[in-house]
Amino acid sequence: MFGNFKTPAFFMNAIEENLKSYKHNGYVHSAGTIAARKAVAQRFSSAGAELTENDVVIGCGCSGALDLAITALCNAGETLLVPRPGFALYETLAQSKGIAVAYYDLNSEKGWEVDLDSLDTAIKDCDAPAAILVNNPSNPCGSVYSAEHLKAVIEIAAKHCTPIIADEIYRNIVFSTAKFVPMAGLSEDVPVLSVGGIAKEFLVPGWRVGWVLVHDKKGRFSKVRDGLFRLSQLVLGSCSLIQSALPELLTPSTDENKKALADFTQATLAQLEDNAKFTTERLKDVVGINVIVPDGAMYVMIGIDASKFKDIDGDIAFTQMLLEEEHVFMLPGTCFGMAKFARIVFSAPKDKLAEAYDRIEKFCKAHAV
Repeated sequence: MFGNFKTPAFFMNAIEENLKSYKHNGYVHSAGTIAARKAVAQRFSSAGAELTENDVVIGCGCSGALDLAITALCNAGETLLVPRPGFALYETLAQSKGIAVAYYDLNSEKGWEVDLDSLDTAIKDCDAPAAILVNNPSNPCGSVYSAEHLKAVIEIAAKHCTPIIADEIYRNIVFSTAKFVPMAGLSEDVPVLSVGGIAKEFLVPGWRVGWVLVHDKKGRFSKVRDGLFRLSQLVLGSCSLIQSALPELLTPSTDENKKALADFTQATLAQLEDNAKFTTERLKDVVGINVIVPDGAMYVMIGIDASKFKDIDGDIAFTQMLLEEEHVFMLPGTCFGMAKFARIVFSAPKDKLAEAYDRIEKFCKAHAV
């Protein structure tokens, strides 16, 4: 939107070359071309979680991949467990198919880790738990889970024989304060469907290519894998042109392109981490709000203390009045199932963030008790 993040030129060149070849204008396999699926498998295989093209289904963006994963694992009348706060699309996708949603809480006082007791209780209270959705790194929280914490989540899933959908779309946007660990590499008994895409890592959400990765060490997901390939036929696959360039994007063929990708990744992470630090430092002393430091993604959640304001009774009023008075937009925590919070996106240029934060401080001072 602001032009501060620029996709590497070799990405564009790969697409331009394939466009001019006239070879990629038609339909392709609904689950993705073999070349694209091989590239995804190669890029995202890890020790203990190796993949082949037969473990990859290409979807229309990560949201399309989520739709495939939820539909493959959950039947109408069953329950999907989702984090609170969490991305609202999880609930929307589930309920559109008659799938119930139950929530497990994240703990704001522990960097938005999963409240393990809440997760265990939520599963026990479900009549038909079909899957647990784990988002790491998190939207809206910007949290990144340690290997030890992920193992604790997997232990609960194993105890209840419940598979996991791991939304790892932000896996490559992790700051120096943390380390991303693929969930599937930690799981021996619990099958995992991990979803991702090119939107966030490469900053191209409009290109609409995502994927579901099937991790199944015990061979329990053969029907699920078959179901995913069948479900992909509902929309006849994602963009053939972008898929044609996927091998070069994910696994560059030349040293020059490998360096360009590495430089792009380093510059993107440096800018986002710098913006995150600027955000937390700039807002830490603003009256009525509490900033929870992020370790990844491009979001930060701020707590709204209504007792510090004379005429603001919660997150919805806070965000609406802020928009009306100072023309600064942020989503209320209620959108993510967590009232008394709001989400800030810090991917804008620093001068824009500085102006927005000045306006937030002015707004908070004007409404302080």
